[in-house]
Amino acid sequence: MTPPDQSTAATDAKSASASHRDMANAIRALAMDAVQKANSGHPGMPMGAADIATVLFTRFIKLDPSAPNWPDRDRFVLSAGHGSMLLYAVNYLLGYADMTIEQIRNFRQLGAITAGHPEYGHVQGVETTTGPLGQGISTAVGMALAERLEAARTGLADHFTYVIASDGDLMEGISHEAISLAGHLRLSKLIVLYDDNGITIDGSLALSESGDALKRFEAAGWNATRIDGHNPDEIAAAIAAAQKSDKPTLIACRTVIGYGSPNKHGKASSHGSALGTEEIALTREALGWTAEPFVVPANILAAWRAAGTRSLAARKDWETRLAKLDAAARAEFERRLKGDLPANFTKVVNDYKKKLAEEKPNWATRKSSEEVLNVLNPVMPENIGGSADLTGSNNTRSKDQKAVAPTDFSGTFIHYGIREHGMAAAMNGIALHKGFIPYSGTFLVFTDYCRPAIRLSALMEQRVVYVMTHDSIGLGEDGPTHQPVEHLASLRAMPNLLVFRPADAVETLECWQLALEAKKTPSVLALSRQNLPTVRTTHTDENLCARGGYELSPATAPAKVTLIATGSEIEIALAAQKLLEAEGVGARVVSMPCVELFEAQSKDYKAKTLGQGTVKVAIEAAIRYGWDRYIGADGAFVGMTGFGASAPAKDLYKHFNITPEAAVAAAKACLKN
Repeated sequence: MTPPDQSTAATDAKSASASHRDMANAIRALAMDAVQKANSGHPGMPMGAADIATVLFTRFIKLDPSAPNWPDRDRFVLSAGHGSMLLYAVNYLLGYADMTIEQIRNFRQLGAITAGHPEYGHVQGVETTTGPLGQGISTAVGMALAERLEAARTGLADHFTYVIASDGDLMEGISHEAISLAGHLRLSKLIVLYDDNGITIDGSLALSESGDALKRFEAAGWNATRIDGHNPDEIAAAIAAAQKSDKPTLIACRTVIGYGSPNKHGKASSHGSALGTEEIALTREALGWTAEPFVVPANILAAWRAAGTRSLAARKDWETRLAKLDAAARAEFERRLKGDLPANFTKVVNDYKKKLAEEKPNWATRKSSEEVLNVLNPVMPENIGGSADLTGSNNTRSKDQKAVAPTDFSGTFIHYGIREHGMAAAMNGIALHKGFIPYSGTFLVFTDYCRPAIRLSALMEQRVVYVMTHDSIGLGEDGPTHQPVEHLASLRAMPNLLVFRPADAVETLECWQLALEAKKTPSVLALSRQNLPTVRTTHTDENLCARGGYELSPATAPAKVTLIATGSEIEIALAAQKLLEAEGVGARVVSMPCVELFEAQSKDYKAKTLGQGTVKVAIEAAIRYGWDRYIGADGAFVGMTGFGASAPAKDLYKHFNITPEAAVAAAKACLKN
């Protein structure tokens, strides 16, 4: 393998008297020093990929550390997030203000921004959180897609998305979904640099992999090439060629993990643990690096800082183009970029809510959602919809939406194909890019396929809307494989995620409003397949769902029972209320469309809504887990205790005893105790 060139491979910062080798070794030194001090981390990957990063950041990437959020910057995703010190070192060397040498010294320590894996929102220049392997490259597909969407609308986007990925990224199943989608859409501004070092934690890649990664990418519609990842001229030539391609590109960069370490280079021992003081001393000698730990010689640092200013003129040119737009176009672009909703959003919502209360449609909430989108999408051009090949079932495509195509990105609907996990990650990328609000659908049971990406949506505080239909045994004949029973409980357990289960068209509209208003929180809309009556027939501009739970139907006599339900089971609760009151038992019905928002209410509001002094009966066609906090030791639950079955919905509700009569019996039993 060709060693780093010390003469012909000088960067644009040559005038600062630093060779490519010097600049790459700065990354290696900072990485091994930080991991050694923390006694935790992955030094081998940053040391092996240092040449790739040096060429990429000093010759190609368009960014400005003094304006880290410049909208037309190139995006860089370190999908191999375990090598976080590569990115932290680069950001320090380029001159990002928040990445000080003290942060490098405090790598992986409490309170430092230099976390074990790059975390979005904590560090300038980190475009996405990349802990779980495969997520970074898949999120990058969404970023590259968003760039094409913006370019088609305003012409204000013309940037690349670069990824450094590892063997692990390409082995994870999500990457297969992502590269297939990127190839289909011909996302030519997506360039993946594969750190092809042949080593995983267990040892040689050959222990678990014998496939040909390049052929896999080629089969998916990508360019794919293999180069020497330590030869800066080959790296530069490959990136330059990729920039001119009409396809996405994979560049497999053959590297040596732990490059420079005499005893640990090319070995798994350099992957996930510190090199050790003796080995670091030997590595310094082998690399010709004489500086003290955490010290970068002035000439080398100056060369890196000069590289950090390469794109200053490009940024100013872009800002000039933005300023030349007419005032309305510029204001609309900036509104979308900030994530603000249109000025008429609330009026549009309230006008439609009044119409729904008057017309009282008998729709499945998935149909209600479609009708909401028919109203909201025309006034919200930032909404980018989609479905995992279930468009007609999820009802996520509004009537005027045009589909995105490989040759036309002016549309607002994406056919993601049967790729739930890749879809969810791509939506994260679209949201992170800014300027768009992504939403897309599949069945609620398939949140299992989306869960890692949903978790990152929540962790990164991204407004992503997951439209999950067929939300209970009410979907009927498809049977237990498609009937979610534990999914509501498991999703409600996730921090910073709003789980909405609306009862009718009015609640569906209100839940959509809340999901779109939540700038820093993703949402799941759990929607029914079966038709449901309108239960909110009195109009109010107040969004009652905003409190998470509210009294839907008061008792007509002194209340002894509070029936709490969500979604399709509200209909059952209302019927049970009538039966109880016919027997002289005062009963009230509480709708609980969003547990998370209810938990955010005051103690007094929650106590009043749950009905102090009444017995509580919760009704939900799902498992009981999570409901005991509301029904208490003296309450009851009417719902599922196991998996579903295949039959018509009405038969299933009777079979599993989720009926008004069952709710009445449960309430009476509680009153006797």
